[in-house]
Amino acid sequence: MISMNWVKDYVDLTGEDLKELAVKVTRGGLNVEDVITHHIDHLVVGEVLTCTPHPDSDHLNVCEVNVGEEILQIVCGASNVREGIKVIVALPGAILPGDFEIKKGRIRGVESNGMICAKFELGLEEKTEETYAAGITELGSDAVIGTDPLLYLGLDDTIYDLDYHKRRNNDVYYHIGFAYEVATVLNKRVTLPDSQYKESDDIKDYFSLSVETEKCPFYMAKMVRDVEIGESPDFIKQRLTSAGMRPINNVVDISNYVMLEYGQPMHFFDYDKLGKQVLVRDALDGESIVTLDGKSRDLTSKDIVITDGEKPVCIAGVMGGENTEVDEHTKTILIEAAIFNPVSIRTTAQRLDLRSEASIRYGKGLNYEYTIEAMNRACHLLEKYANGKVVGNHLLHDKVDKKEKIVDFEAKEINKLLGIVISDDEMKRELERLDFAYTYDAGKFHVTIPNRRLDVDPNIHDIAEEIGRFYGYENLVSTLPRVPIRKGEYAPDVKVRKEISKRLRSLGINECKSYTLTSPEMAETFKYDSMESIVLPNPMSIDKSVIRTSILPSLLNTYEYNKARKVSDICIYEIAKTYHKDYTETQKVAILMKGNYITNSWNQTSVKADFYVLRGIVENVLDYLGFKNRYAFEVDKEIKELHPGVSARILLDRKPIGIIGRIHPSLKKDEIYVCEIAINPLMSPVKPIKYKEASKYPEMIKDVAFVVENEITNAQLLEVIKKSGGRLLSEIEIFDIYRDIEAGKKSMAYKLTFKDDTRTLSDDEVMTVFNKIIEDVTSKMNAKLRG
Repeated sequence: MISMNWVKDYVDLTGEDLKELAVKVTRGGLNVEDVITHHIDHLVVGEVLTCTPHPDSDHLNVCEVNVGEEILQIVCGASNVREGIKVIVALPGAILPGDFEIKKGRIRGVESNGMICAKFELGLEEKTEETYAAGITELGSDAVIGTDPLLYLGLDDTIYDLDYHKRRNNDVYYHIGFAYEVATVLNKRVTLPDSQYKESDDIKDYFSLSVETEKCPFYMAKMVRDVEIGESPDFIKQRLTSAGMRPINNVVDISNYVMLEYGQPMHFFDYDKLGKQVLVRDALDGESIVTLDGKSRDLTSKDIVITDGEKPVCIAGVMGGENTEVDEHTKTILIEAAIFNPVSIRTTAQRLDLRSEASIRYGKGLNYEYTIEAMNRACHLLEKYANGKVVGNHLLHDKVDKKEKIVDFEAKEINKLLGIVISDDEMKRELERLDFAYTYDAGKFHVTIPNRRLDVDPNIHDIAEEIGRFYGYENLVSTLPRVPIRKGEYAPDVKVRKEISKRLRSLGINECKSYTLTSPEMAETFKYDSMESIVLPNPMSIDKSVIRTSILPSLLNTYEYNKARKVSDICIYEIAKTYHKDYTETQKVAILMKGNYITNSWNQTSVKADFYVLRGIVENVLDYLGFKNRYAFEVDKEIKELHPGVSARILLDRKPIGIIGRIHPSLKKDEIYVCEIAINPLMSPVKPIKYKEASKYPEMIKDVAFVVENEITNAQLLEVIKKSGGRLLSEIEIFDIYRDIEAGKKSMAYKLTFKDDTRTLSDDEVMTVFNKIIEDVTSKMNAKLRG
């Protein structure tokens, strides 16, 4: 939250429409999400002339109130309303927070023409038991009747609610930093606040400083004696309230005020409680401290602590300790202004759940120049508003790299990046608006980036961005890029995934999506590829505590969800990534089928989902992707989640890529068929599909059936038949399997198609090949010809 009344201290905003200014700032690249104003129409200062008890209530009063142009009768229930005080009056037509409109009316039979208000009813302070009990707000005797009470209270502020942009560091989320942004937009200069003060004595006579951690590159300490704890001046309280902070006392408020002004968090120690030494070091594992909120915090060696030489007195950058807290008896203050390692502060704040305005700022990085300025400003305010006496000199630990950020470039380089033409003179004006110091010689700019701009790195791209956003994005001319054109297409993994998904949908399978996280019990199933699961250290719940290595458990959960809702025919698939403990990712497609695959209610026919239907779908997809004749199915009885008699491995180029089969009855009693295939191997290049002209010559078809042992598989027979048939055998189709024809044997019938694209085949040459097939199968497979 940025108070524009506060910003006016640094930039002249005379005559500026603050809503229009918010639009200009947003166009400059810093998004103002909302413009908030406390102004309420029909709100005036009134004076209570008379106050008499309500005739029909023991707690209401009937008041005659002078609001300037007229005297109104208003019924009020506040305990502190009385004759002679000046108050805030909401006239009929006023709309208070919560869209509460004030109207003329009658309260228990007595006419009331407005409302005498408390601040919390106007949204100016939090409603608590304390503020509610205090009653209506009483104004000073110098308040002018009929005028705007918010103007009198100094609460006529306009607040900018900024979008917290990750790209920006801490350079605009404080009032002086935002003032520079406004000054750049308006092409004006920033005036920094007064930081002068008097000094006496020498801090080295009182105190010593040691820093024993590399995570504190900058630490500055000063002392202020004889402070008087009391109430803050009105302007400090009003500005803190506008920025969303609650005023406490002058000393605490000054530390918060300076933080919101310069972006530098500060910490005030009670010197008499602290002692004569500060040691900054890494915390010890198991060390603890009671923080200002009264809670005991256990620390680790990753945290930074401020100590009195022995015990911790503050968790650096996060929260102070109760043992050195400033209270109403404090007389001497040690002020800390420091820079700590941002990553360490973020880690500590997150682990302890102590994210605050200070820790957020420390976690985004600070400018050491403003650390010094903030220290001087705090001393100035403590001297002025707490009657403190600043002790001379300071203690300093300084390991900050002060190398200047310098960029050399020519205007044409900026123009090339922005796609426009900005002259050298225009470039100079933009750099002056940005308050970036520069020299210019022979067409070359030598620019020094100010330390306050932590978000700007010393490279030409960041300079181009700064010039472009204030030159005006609306002034950038759209031009077609002059680059080589290449065919737009999906990345290989995305392309294969979309091809598989499109094919499965065309085959009537429905896509579903499920969580990547699963339960430990489900994660232990379908470990057929020996992938080790990753267990989350801080899961949201136990049923989502493991990252899955297989999609099939999730599909089974989806099946159970549908089954519970009386869905009997389920054909679903999911494409997702699975994760191994060594951080490798495997993209997989999984299919689950149960019930009828195809149903025709008109003539009451259906195709029931079974192993062969699912296998046909897998073959269809693999053929579609160009892997015809490269895949095979190999019986595998070792997959414990699948039925040992109805399961197989899917091979591609003789390497396993997945599994297929029926869910083992011990896992699910229902007849469920599943498969899962790794997509990564399917991303390998395939030969383009070749098309050939349909044959002009007739084909010859022969049917044959073999009686074989039950252990003989279709794949084994096909291999022998293909090899024996040679080039004349163009197609083999199994059309019948008849079991128990003899003890331990089965009959397998095939349709064999013979064809030659160059001529008509004779009966003799087809019979020669046909007889060779019969001879090879009977001899090699211990089979006999049926019939």
